[in-house]
Amino acid sequence: MSTPTRAHLHRLTAKHPNRRLAHPPRLPIRDFPIRRCFAQRTASRPAHIYARRTVITSAIDPFTLAAAATVSVGIAYFATSHRGSDQAADTGAKPTEEKAIAHQARLREDEEDDMAAQRLPGRPGNLSPDQEAKLKEMWAATLEVFGVIHERLSLETNGASTPASADDNTTSTEPKKKHRSRLSLGLGRKKDKAAGKENDPDANGNDKHGQNRDFQAALASQTPAQLREAFWSMTKHDHPDALLLRFLRARKWDVHAALVMLVSTMHWRSQEMHVDDDIMLRGEQYALRESVAGNAAEKKEGADFMAQLRMGKSFLHGTDKDGRPCCYVRVRLHKQGEQSEKSLERFTVYTIETARMLLQPPVDTATIVFDMTDFTMANMDYTPVKFMIKCFEANYPESLGSVLVYKSPWLFQGIWKIIKGWLDPVVASKVHFASNVEELSQWIPRNGISRELGGTEDYTYSYVEPREGENAAFAGTVSRDKLLEERIQLVSSYETEVLAWIHGEGSGEGRGRLAQRLAENYWRVDPFVRARGLYDRTGVIGQGGRLDFYPGKVGVGRGGEDGVD
Repeated sequence: MSTPTRAHLHRLTAKHPNRRLAHPPRLPIRDFPIRRCFAQRTASRPAHIYARRTVITSAIDPFTLAAAATVSVGIAYFATSHRGSDQAADTGAKPTEEKAIAHQARLREDEEDDMAAQRLPGRPGNLSPDQEAKLKEMWAATLEVFGVIHERLSLETNGASTPASADDNTTSTEPKKKHRSRLSLGLGRKKDKAAGKENDPDANGNDKHGQNRDFQAALASQTPAQLREAFWSMTKHDHPDALLLRFLRARKWDVHAALVMLVSTMHWRSQEMHVDDDIMLRGEQYALRESVAGNAAEKKEGADFMAQLRMGKSFLHGTDKDGRPCCYVRVRLHKQGEQSEKSLERFTVYTIETARMLLQPPVDTATIVFDMTDFTMANMDYTPVKFMIKCFEANYPESLGSVLVYKSPWLFQGIWKIIKGWLDPVVASKVHFASNVEELSQWIPRNGISRELGGTEDYTYSYVEPREGENAAFAGTVSRDKLLEERIQLVSSYETEVLAWIHGEGSGEGRGRLAQRLAENYWRVDPFVRARGLYDRTGVIGQGGRLDFYPGKVGVGRGGEDGVD
């Protein structure tokens, strides 16, 4: 990407006066010695977060000083004009949803080059040849389960795939048929007991969450079309490749194990928890109505759900130093038996799904902070802990960036030994303990830590009640159906592109463009399929998926006193 000149910046601001740029283009300074003042950026983390200034020890000649002054004036002029256009936009009419979505699309295009440099391994756009081959296998197996593929796709040694040939002889096709059966039908257990025990993951302790059982149940009780619908409903604004890659990374690139995990997750979402057709569709307003107008059981569930929201037992606020959204859990507010197990699980899934709305590439994980201030044994409840572990290990793989346990008392040491034994070693390695705000600020900038936790941010959680009519879009069935039909066409196009890529008939580059269109389509569909929640009301989630982790605040979070401006 070429570096823009000052004249280009003038044309850019004149042509798009209301356009916000996440990172203003930098003026060319490659010929000036002043560039030595920037230390080498850490490749594994966002560059704008971890860049550090170093002291310039070399002498600066007059030409260099003049050049630096010119650059500074240019940047100041651009920033001033850009800020002025932003203020003009803020005082004008509120942008329509269509304009907001288009604006977000332009921002994503502007940040594409920055994101490419920040992508972690095993993500779209940053795959090794072996990982790309595994992704092809995963798509082939997934589309076969969905009924999109009626004949098995065989991968050639070079990574491309071709349909099974009708001229294949019996010797070569027999193993392929067995392989297809393994992909389509899962774990076929052998008849004899010894072999059966060897092939039974439950017997070997490798399936503690019963995913193989759920996988078999899904194939037995749900049609391929239903599984396909559950997958694309789960995708939301995510890149479809990124979603599959989560499961592949979680299962160490074992395609069959990843497929079992994926299908069992779809079964859990659609048949057990009803994530998309109940929890997220009905949301907070439904729980509020249930709490006052339902029968006795419904009133209890609704009241329990709303109680957790109102007290702020757990809530989303701000980001850590890696730009990951943070979920704070105030453990002292939980008392065993105060809320039903069902409402606890519903609230947990609701919080996790809402956090998914706050993930935008290259950020694809979140941070959980367990605030153990004033913790006593009355707050300890193993049942919801086990459910949370199952969620992250079995149904939301590769979603945890870090888990921070803050100010845990000495009595928690014995409890932690028990909990650690339940955790997958990879998940356990992400758990860190912080006994004071200095240690906590290693992960979260102090100006992004609330005063309640010893930081400097003036933030206090306060729940904003649902507003009458906030889900009025649900009545717009004509608009909804039109957008959903558009989504169906985009899904079909994406699957066609994937099949061509698997067959080696294309590079698959079209997947990226289609994934972007799917994301834009989702944010148009979102008001029709997801009830508005607290973070919509407070402006954290804006139109078109625009995010503001610190609404109404400037210089809080990753920048400011602990970060880099």
